[in-house]
Amino acid sequence: METLNWGRRIRAFRKLKGYTQESFAKEIGVSVSVLGEIERDTRIPDEQLIGHIASVLSISIDELRP
Repeated sequence: METLNWGRRIRAFRKLKGYTQESFAKEIGVSVSVLGEIERDTRIPDEQLIGHIASVLSISIDELRP
């Protein structure tokens, strides 16, 4: 799995879909601080979380892939 740019893509899709960090973190079941770390690319989401994020955003995992 790539280690760079997951966060940028997640943040871009989150904003495009109209989620705030707080509402999206709640929707995917993580804290705002964890989501912030993911979006800053200081934490790499595991495959299961990536799948859940893609599902919530109604996009494919390939669209999130850096």
